[in-house]
Amino acid sequence: MIDHVLGRPSSKFRKIQVFAVVSFWSLYLFRGNKHGPPFLRNLSARLSKRMTAWQTLVITLLWLYISRNFAKIVGLECPEPLANLYSRSYFRATWITTALDAGFWTAMRIRRKWLRDLSSIVFTVFYLFAAEQADEKVRKVRGTLTVDHLRVSWNKPNTPYLSFFTALMRPKLTRYPPRMVRIPRPPESSYKEPVIAWLYYDGPFSTISNHTNVILDVPGGGFVAMNPRAHDDKLLAWSGKTGLPILSVDYRKAPEYPYPYALNECYDVYHTLIASRGRCIGLSGATRPRIILTGDSAGGNLATGVVLMVLQSAGTDARKWPGHEALPAPDGLILVYPGLDMNIGNWMTDEQMSLIQDRRVRSTNRNILRRKSEDYYKLTPSTPHPSDDDEDKVLSPRNTSPRPNGGNLPRIDTALTNGSKSASSSKERPSPEMAHIGSPPDVAQNTASVVSSKPRLLKTRLAMSSMISYFNDRIITPEMMRAMIILYVGPHNRPDFSTDFLLSPLLAPEALLANFPKTYFLTGERDPLVDDTVIFAGRLRQAKYNAFVQRKELGILGSKDVFDERDHVEVALIPGISHGFLQFVSIFPEGWKHIFRCARWMEDIFAAHEQAHGSDAERRKRERHHRRAPTESSGDEDRPLEMSGIRSPGGLVKEKDVNGRKGARGRGRARKAEEVRRQRSMVSLASEEDLLGRRMKGLAGGLMGMTADGGETP
Repeated sequence: MIDHVLGRPSSKFRKIQVFAVVSFWSLYLFRGNKHGPPFLRNLSARLSKRMTAWQTLVITLLWLYISRNFAKIVGLECPEPLANLYSRSYFRATWITTALDAGFWTAMRIRRKWLRDLSSIVFTVFYLFAAEQADEKVRKVRGTLTVDHLRVSWNKPNTPYLSFFTALMRPKLTRYPPRMVRIPRPPESSYKEPVIAWLYYDGPFSTISNHTNVILDVPGGGFVAMNPRAHDDKLLAWSGKTGLPILSVDYRKAPEYPYPYALNECYDVYHTLIASRGRCIGLSGATRPRIILTGDSAGGNLATGVVLMVLQSAGTDARKWPGHEALPAPDGLILVYPGLDMNIGNWMTDEQMSLIQDRRVRSTNRNILRRKSEDYYKLTPSTPHPSDDDEDKVLSPRNTSPRPNGGNLPRIDTALTNGSKSASSSKERPSPEMAHIGSPPDVAQNTASVVSSKPRLLKTRLAMSSMISYFNDRIITPEMMRAMIILYVGPHNRPDFSTDFLLSPLLAPEALLANFPKTYFLTGERDPLVDDTVIFAGRLRQAKYNAFVQRKELGILGSKDVFDERDHVEVALIPGISHGFLQFVSIFPEGWKHIFRCARWMEDIFAAHEQAHGSDAERRKRERHHRRAPTESSGDEDRPLEMSGIRSPGGLVKEKDVNGRKGARGRGRARKAEEVRRQRSMVSLASEEDLLGRRMKGLAGGLMGMTADGGETP
């Protein structure tokens, strides 16, 4: 009460108040009358003869409890905002995570580590019973967040007691523990220090060379916390389920290493994996490894940024010297509740809503659309709500008239909306002296425009973003997002949030999105970041479809080919849950099935690649065949299209040597010399015409008496 009287809330004033109250009553009990003040002494003396001290204590606590919950008893309690937000199992999990956050934040200022770890568990047990006090504690801390609070909260899986309990509750997934490795930087990188990563592989290290498929994981943690060991549950499960090596990057965290340091680290790891053909983690290096990129939360942002950097580098002049290859895109991308937009907004744009309302994904996004409509009706409970049938009619193309902007999506247009303003302003208004001259068709047309602009059901004009709709989320709040973005960007950067697509991949240009690998999304429907998933998936789907139409118009595809969006994008929205459900599967057992779902996606991606491109043995056989043919292209399917010139019969290598007419030693020397000659003669082809010209020159050069150097034979 002291801070309220003084007009400034302060924890110091509250501490003084507690000490004052405890000191006063302790002194009174020690020095005052044992039956209390004079006006209570007679009553106390009589009651002491009928009740024991234990009964008095229990009755006192009981009436204190009743007084604190009097509003609930008489029905005056305020409504519970989380009543129907989550499923029962997920709400129970958030109850435990909230108690853990409150307990760890309470003990975070204890200096001795062993005492701090023990006190965190003790305070957590207290807050499990005092759930309302835990909510209040977490609410106050999130209002004044610092990087230390974020790290204490998110790094708690690595503390000794929680690590022991989670390992005890985790099923036996693998036989081998993860190994820490150092990934060297590629020569093209601006950084020299190696990148720390953790290798999850269920087998002896000597057998890892048998694999050609790799999972490259970028763990989440708000860009400021959580190394791969905080994600042991999912990484161990993926390793045991797929039997593949899982490489998880322990990138440097903000604010010590702000944007784009972590993104460059992840890109360098991918670059090194490709350039070394996997030798940096123990693969044989015989073929280029096939890689799937995965990322959750902030890691999803970084993983998507890596794909964009790879595609962007492939579209530029990446091959600066003969033999230099552009980085290939990964074979697949799996994003789990990713954060793809750093520009937090309040309202959805028409373009964003059109991506969500696409009829092809209407069944997937139905609950998302219904939730956005309910944002209005919650503020006006007396307003009649439309039924599901009415919503379907509004969303149906048959009941939607084309709009002037080319879309056919329902909108709220009134006399004061932008649509009616633009319609009225587009017509030339008569001058005042000519106002009496008019024509009936103009009046009829104006009347029709007014009738067509009547209010419609709320669908696009007033739709809040999911970050604002779920601002009271128990896992991630707008205050936490604001803190993460500020820390990630750093004090010396001022990026353009409207154009920097490496910071906000949601803004990526369509030309890059059209070349994305198949992408899987896994997000909870009540996640504050769910809009990032559905909008980015919609943009990917749109870019792939536009590229399909363009290829069909050019005749590259047949007229009977049909666009199947499942070949490019798949979205799984889990009802009744929010963010981070793969992080606490020990208290949310339903999360295991989603972890194994991601593992099945990985297997499907590699199986589809095997089916499309054949086995590794067949690919190596084709490579050997191409190397023997002197007039073919480079023969390495992993390399871009290149041509090599042909030596004249008097050159370094005789044709009979290549064909194997001089025995094994001649074949070995010929093959080696052929490789050297090919590396020297590799030239990037600028166009298809250049390719045809070079090919004809190579075939006819020997007949015309021309050498590979451009001169003539004597």
